[in-house]
Amino acid sequence: MFADSARIFIKSGNGGNGHVSFRRELYVPNGGPDGGDGGRGGDIIFEVDDGLNTLTDFRHVRKYVAGNGEEGGKRRCHGADADDLVIRVPAGTVIKDDETGKVIADMSGENRREVILKGGRGGQGNMHYATATMQVPKYAKPGKPGRELWVRLELKVIADVGLVGFPNVGKSTLLSRISNARPKIANYHFTTLNPNLGVVDLGDGEGFVVADIPGLIEGASEGVGLGHAFLKHIERTKCIIHMVDAASTEGRDPVEDIKTINAELMAYDPKLMERPQVIAANKIDAVYSEDEDPVQKLRDEFEPSGLKVFAISAVSGQGLKELLYYVNDLLKTLDPEPVVFEREFVLEDQDDETLPFTVEKLPDGVYSVTGPRVEKMLGYTNLDSEKGFDFFQKFLKSTGILKQLEHAGIQEGDTVRVVDIEFEYYK
Repeated sequence: MFADSARIFIKSGNGGNGHVSFRRELYVPNGGPDGGDGGRGGDIIFEVDDGLNTLTDFRHVRKYVAGNGEEGGKRRCHGADADDLVIRVPAGTVIKDDETGKVIADMSGENRREVILKGGRGGQGNMHYATATMQVPKYAKPGKPGRELWVRLELKVIADVGLVGFPNVGKSTLLSRISNARPKIANYHFTTLNPNLGVVDLGDGEGFVVADIPGLIEGASEGVGLGHAFLKHIERTKCIIHMVDAASTEGRDPVEDIKTINAELMAYDPKLMERPQVIAANKIDAVYSEDEDPVQKLRDEFEPSGLKVFAISAVSGQGLKELLYYVNDLLKTLDPEPVVFEREFVLEDQDDETLPFTVEKLPDGVYSVTGPRVEKMLGYTNLDSEKGFDFFQKFLKSTGILKQLEHAGIQEGDTVRVVDIEFEYYK
C-alpha cells in the first residue's frame, strides 16, 4: 500500500555529564582537579534517499532516539560524542510539528539534509571550576538533555503538472499514453489510489513531470473519501489539467464537474486557484450526439475566463500533441523552481534563549536591534515571504524585543533596524 503520511516520535541524545576527579600520582598527593568534559548527544538528522518513494517504513517503526554522549573521565579525558541518527526519507517529504501542524522542514529541491533536533551539549568537568579560592572543586556540570518532538511526515509529490478529475474520466489512460508511467487501468471507480508520476518527453530536451492525482469527489476538501490524502499532492504543482468525460458516459455534466472540482480546490487552499488551468475534454471518440457539441459547450463556458479547452482521446491519441505542447509552453512562462514549503516552526537550540540582543535608539532616531540571537534567527527566516515575515514578527514579540522597543520610546512610523533590515514600526 502506498503510504504518504506517518506520525513518529524523535529524540536527540543527552549530553554526557562532566566528571569530578583529582590528579593522584606518586609524589603528588594533592593534585588539582582533572575531571573531563562529557560528550555531545547525537543529533536527529533527516536526509533524502532517492531510492525511497513512500513512507511505508515509518508505519512499522515510530520511535527514533539518538544515542547519549559519554560521561567525561579522569585525567581530563573527554567523553565520546554519540553518533548522529540519520532518518532517510523520500524527496518531497514535509516534516511538520504534530501539535501545531507547522512546517519544520521540506525535504525538496536543494534541501537534501536537515538537522531537526540537536543533541545536548556535554557538561564540563571539574577541571574548569578551579579558582584561587576554590582549588578543590567537587562539582561538574551535568550534560544538557536532548530535545524530543512528535512530528508528522507528509509526502507531497513533486511534479510540474497536476492531472485532476472525477474518478473514471481517463486520467490513468492519458498518463500511460503520454509518459513512461504504467498505472493500473480498469473501468472501476477509485481504481487509482496512489498518485502516479509520469515524465513527458517531447524531444530536444523539452518535457515535464505529470502527477495523476487520484479521482476527486464532492466534499474532498472536507476529507470525504480520501480527499485530504489526494488534495495535498496538488500543492506543489505549477499548473493543473482538468480532465473531464466529454461524452458523459456516466451521465455527469462535464461543465459541472469542473466547477465542482474547482470549488473543492478553493475550499482546500485558495492559492490553488491562482495556478494556471487547462481543460482536457476526453473521450471525444465516444461522442455520438448530433444535437450538441459538448466540447464547444465547454469552450463557451470557460475560454472567456482564460481556460483553454482541448478535445482529446486518451485511447486513440487524438489531440494529445496540441495539449502537451501548449502545457509545455505554459510552463516556460512560470517559475522553474519546484514549490517548496517554507519553515514555520523552529525549535530553538537549548542555548538560543540565553543568547544576548541589544535594543537602542541611535542618534539619527533609528531604533537598532542587534545581537547573536537575532542574527541567528535571520539566518533561517525568509522575510520576502508573507509567512516568513509573520514568523519574524512573532519572534520579536516572544523574545521581548517589542517590549524593549516600547520602553525605549518607539512610536508608530519610527524606523526599526534589525541587524541590516529596516522597516517602519506599527502596532
